[in-house]
Amino acid sequence: MKLYNSATRKKEDFVPNHPDIVKMYTCGPTVYHFAHIGNLRSYIMEDVLEKYLRFAGYNVKRVMNITDVGHLTSDADEGEDKMLKGAQREHKTVMEIAKFYTDAFFSDCAKLNIKTPDVVEPATACIDEYIKIITRLMDTGYAYFAGGNVYFDTAKLERYFVFNDFNAEDLDVGVREGVEEDTNKRNKNDFVLWFTKSKFEDQALKWDSPWGVGYPGWHIECSGISMKHLGDDLDIHCGGIDNAFPHHTNEIAQSEAYLGHKWCNYWVHVLHLNTNSGKMSKSSGEFLTVSLLEEKGYDPLAYRLFCLQSHYRRSLVFSWENLDNAQVTYNKLIARIAALQPAGAGPDQAALAALREKFSAALDNDLNSSLAVTALYDVLKYKTDDDTKLAAIADFDRVLSLDLIARADKKREELKKQTVAVGQFTIVSETGEADAEVEARIQARQDAKKAKNFAEADRIRDELKAQGIEVTDIPHGVRWKRI
Repeated sequence: MKLYNSATRKKEDFVPNHPDIVKMYTCGPTVYHFAHIGNLRSYIMEDVLEKYLRFAGYNVKRVMNITDVGHLTSDADEGEDKMLKGAQREHKTVMEIAKFYTDAFFSDCAKLNIKTPDVVEPATACIDEYIKIITRLMDTGYAYFAGGNVYFDTAKLERYFVFNDFNAEDLDVGVREGVEEDTNKRNKNDFVLWFTKSKFEDQALKWDSPWGVGYPGWHIECSGISMKHLGDDLDIHCGGIDNAFPHHTNEIAQSEAYLGHKWCNYWVHVLHLNTNSGKMSKSSGEFLTVSLLEEKGYDPLAYRLFCLQSHYRRSLVFSWENLDNAQVTYNKLIARIAALQPAGAGPDQAALAALREKFSAALDNDLNSSLAVTALYDVLKYKTDDDTKLAAIADFDRVLSLDLIARADKKREELKKQTVAVGQFTIVSETGEADAEVEARIQARQDAKKAKNFAEADRIRDELKAQGIEVTDIPHGVRWKRI
């Protein structure tokens, strides 16, 4: 398996640190509002990565944080606390806000078939870990106390910028909207590890520390939670591309200064979901949620398929037209699978292995989910029996998680009930499409058979075949497809 490593800017062979476990960490949500579907694109692709690692035979331990304190409205340690802002907006306590939106996040994940990580840890549960890390950084000279806050001293590093070749002048005060100069910093890239003084009042959550009563900075949280549950090294760290700087950059700085060695081997970043007007965000007014998609009649799994049809390292443009297309594609895919007729004989193992090899080759190539979906369609066209096709689809769906077999079984049962209840001739398209002309010719064939004009029935069948239409007689009807 090869993964693109954002830290080295190239595809690399994936080799875990330990033969018995893959340690995977993914940045979780700041639970001050609903997650929008742009956020959820990252979680879908991280879910695919975890499930494919398991599919490929790895044992995986995946940890995710819940940010319920310390994340300010600017990633540069400025502005209002996002949690406090949410509490003020809804006239609730910070912890009430955290509980409500944490539950909402995992409800959305369930609708999208995103597996809950093995460990989910709220930031507020790991204060002792942060204090331990910050204390050592103070003792070794990587951190300093100024103006009531503890800062990480980036000047002590040989290399601070990891993911991009930033020009230091580009990060001057005023370049990024909403960033004000913090005169306590020795260097403009320094960041806060622990706050006792902040630029807003009524901070709801505070703890005792060696530096005074306060609360952790956002960046220290992921380092502390990861080390608590995964130890001193990490195989894969995931997140949205907007986390690469400064969040992940600061995580590396503080973690490696604390540990004294390399911390994480592979950094996997998912690119943005954009609208026609730019990056999707909560601050831009109404934002798109899973619930809103459902209200408009879309299946959440159609959105999952929409994401899978694009590579995670490509920006994806959302529009209602694109989602319409994904919904139609999903419905047709389910209809084609429902048209398969299992005989109960078991799969052809050689054919199953050949199909699986193509699916694995796609995902081994930097998690190319688009080609993996193509491999799924190849199953439907493969010259083998329906039992083998269904076995391959079920196998692939362990990773794709589109509920393909369950949805197809349900549709097959619905068609069966409809046929029995109506007791009439049923015409079923294998792809779910409607074609009035084809259906009229099939009905004419049926009428000829009823009239015992078998020569005319055979002529219509041959005529359809010449036009690329294959018909198969089934109980109480006909199934047709294009060949």
